[in-house]
Amino acid sequence: MTSNATDSATPAVSGTAPDAAAATPAVVLTIAGSEATGGAGAQADLKTFQELGVFGIANLTCIVSFDPQDNWNHRFVPIDQQVIADQLEATTAAYGAASGAPSMLDTVKIGMLGSPATISTVAAALAGAAFRNVVLDPVLICKGQEPGHALDTDQALKAQILPLATFVTPNHFEAESLSGLEITDLESLQAAAVRIHELSGAAVLAKGGVRLAGPDAVDVYYDGETLEVLSAPKVGEVAVSGAGCSLAAAVTAELAKGATPLEAARTAKAFVTAGIRNRVASGAPFDALWQGGPR
Repeated sequence: MTSNATDSATPAVSGTAPDAAAATPAVVLTIAGSEATGGAGAQADLKTFQELGVFGIANLTCIVSFDPQDNWNHRFVPIDQQVIADQLEATTAAYGAASGAPSMLDTVKIGMLGSPATISTVAAALAGAAFRNVVLDPVLICKGQEPGHALDTDQALKAQILPLATFVTPNHFEAESLSGLEITDLESLQAAAVRIHELSGAAVLAKGGVRLAGPDAVDVYYDGETLEVLSAPKVGEVAVSGAGCSLAAAVTAELAKGATPLEAARTAKAFVTAGIRNRVASGAPFDALWQGGPR
């Protein structure tokens, strides 16, 4: 089935506040890096989780700070592997399947991992935790990384994490890398989404964003049966910091609350569109998405 969804002037975002009737909120985990300006990474994830009414936990894999003296490239510091493992152990003991917690942690978002060692640590934890939903935001390149190290990280992510994912949210570059296809228009973005699903078995929300020509920011959802184009008018011509992180985090929150993957994709698209429309400017050469934008 193929369908199209177009953003309205005021996106309808479901679940933007906790349900007062619920005994406890759904619990979600992000395994991601800390981004010092607060616009992306675990900071963006936690703000998204809060806005969408779930209890968010962050386990950090690295610390990233942009360098204003070097064209705002990333300064990347990995977290010690034992520290990552300790975080995951504590989180699953408190909220995992054997914890006895009233809201069991069964939904996780994977963001920047940054090294093959971290990928192996996280993959082992995921394999042992039996998460129902594993949302992968496949951060393949950390700007400023040594190219050989970046390639090793990309290959490890594809080999060890992608097969565990149930939902994948690649941007334009990542969709090209994962699918092996050049993406120049809507048709090739659709083909890439289909190919990534074939490789992973996961639902896919492939983001064209502002990189495809035309007045709309277009993303493609595909889950093996339904192909849907999610479209909203572009807000500017430059990517906004935190948009990809927040999109994947919104998908994660909605899945944890019981939404279907397609419902989660639609809500996440509306949430991010509103956040971009109400973005936060800074002295850096980029704006940041505001997770409070839908309010």
